[in-house]
Amino acid sequence: MKYKLLVLDVDGTLLNDAKEISKRTLASLLKVQQMGVRIVLASGRPTYGLMPLAKALELGNYGGFIVSYNGCQIINAQNGEILFERRINPEMLPYLEKKARKNGFAIFTYHDDTILTDDPDNGHIRDEAVLNNLKIIKEEEFSTAIDFAPCKCMLVSDDEEALTGLEEHWKRRLDGALDVFRSEPYFLEVVPCGIDKANTLGALLSHLDIPREEVIAIGDGVCDVNMLQIAGLGIAMGHSQDSVKVCADYVTASNEEDGVALAVEKMILAEVHAAEIPLDLLNARARHALMGNLGIQYTYASEDRVEATMPVDHRTRQPFGILHGGATLALAETVAGLGSMITCQPDEIVVGMQVSGNHISSAHEGDTVRAVATIVHRGRSSHVWNVDVFTSTNKLVSSVRVVNSVLKKR
Repeated sequence: MKYKLLVLDVDGTLLNDAKEISKRTLASLLKVQQMGVRIVLASGRPTYGLMPLAKALELGNYGGFIVSYNGCQIINAQNGEILFERRINPEMLPYLEKKARKNGFAIFTYHDDTILTDDPDNGHIRDEAVLNNLKIIKEEEFSTAIDFAPCKCMLVSDDEEALTGLEEHWKRRLDGALDVFRSEPYFLEVVPCGIDKANTLGALLSHLDIPREEVIAIGDGVCDVNMLQIAGLGIAMGHSQDSVKVCADYVTASNEEDGVALAVEKMILAEVHAAEIPLDLLNARARHALMGNLGIQYTYASEDRVEATMPVDHRTRQPFGILHGGATLALAETVAGLGSMITCQPDEIVVGMQVSGNHISSAHEGDTVRAVATIVHRGRSSHVWNVDVFTSTNKLVSSVRVVNSVLKKR
């Protein structure tokens, strides 16, 4: 497979305007992870605010990562381990607070599941707290109360001209000490020197030993430009500014039009061929799913035939030691589901519609059964598979018919 890593900006890219992952985007991202592509969420949001999205995408099951605070942290989604981190020297906080007060700006920072600020009633700060499910704590003496090194600090004002003036001043004054940039018209972000999504992505690629040519990055904002340029394939969202689009290799649809899903389907899923499916990777990725819990392992896969094995043990047997019929049906649906997934087009999803089995003989504890699925009917709206299940001595245990419905993603 050409690409190994898919890096996604969150707001305005992964999420639609309702701050949701659409069903089509979710289905596409789960599918590419099943095919072996790891996903990285790269966002200005704090780590805590990204965790629910990582969970929805099952990044922990598929070896994904979180790049939070616009690059200040890299988190392993599987175990929460911090792989990379940069923080602001707390000695800089009194200076930042002094400048904020002089200009009449609010100031805040993040700490675990909280926002610490001198202005808890500020509308933009309250919106930020809601967006990331954070509690707000008021600190009258902001810099005195912060007894830790923050990943970043944010200054807030609706006076865009004043924010721009301070941004330009600090770019000269703080050069080499801190970096500043506008992430929203009303936010001025202060981060450690040299921190942005692109530099932190470079650190992750070194850690994973993945060349940039095997990376796709998708984003919509000015803060994403360097990230798009470092990736082997940089994709801009359809609603991005022209200054972002000209820096990308490809422009997809907007976040309201499933732009991420369309890009993934075109650039990754359309390139996947049955003969190239890494079964060992599929088996490893499924260890947290039902098939992993039942010990099912794929052994062969093509457009017309899929095979898998399943042990008859404490997970799959009835109390008196023979293979449970329900586990047999789960095995049949597993192989037929993979077969339909291989066969369907990138803009299609497969949903199980009907399964019926004839149990002919028994398999006993200690044996390993083998399922052989062959396609009987490949239509535009449905697939029909015949699945025969055998013991290790090739005795037929069950014959199962599985019908899958093929739906266009919406």
